[in-house]
Amino acid sequence: MSRVIQDATACREALERLPQLDLGELRQQWRTLYKTEASPHLSRELLLRAVAYRMQEAALGGLRPERQRQLRQFAEQLKESGVTRIRPRPELKPGTRLVREWQGRTYEVLVRNDGFSWQSAHYRSLSAVARAITGTAWSGPLFFGLKESRSATRHFSRLPGRAGAPMDYGNAAGCGNAAG
Repeated sequence: MSRVIQDATACREALERLPQLDLGELRQQWRTLYKTEASPHLSRELLLRAVAYRMQEAALGGLRPERQRQLRQFAEQLKESGVTRIRPRPELKPGTRLVREWQGRTYEVLVRNDGFSWQSAHYRSLSAVARAITGTAWSGPLFFGLKESRSATRHFSRLPGRAGAPMDYGNAAGCGNAAG
């Protein structure tokens, strides 16, 4: 089990065995995967999770560059000010088209790497697009149905497939989602 995990099947099998390992064996796995000693203060549960993550990362790949960049921004902001100002948003892949009907007209917005495009204009945020369409301040994710309003969540039942229902952006491939 000390070998580097090469494929998803081997990874899945190794992950299934992890809970049976004792603390010493988990520390050995940590040494093998991280090439350093684990802190003696780490709990068994944290060791298990960190080892499982690294196995998945080796087998399936690590975080995507945009997620790595976002995490570096979080860390830098936290170090400088003690708080982070970046709010996570649903993962919208470039090329995705968001369609919204509003006041009898259909609006189509293209998701780009660097923002959004509507009527050949570039916008940095979905809220800026919603504001351009409506002429008033809107939450872009709410306007385009990527997020449910709090009042709708409280007052209406959640029906499968309903427009505006939260979307699942998860990925169930392989033995876990190490690349997020």
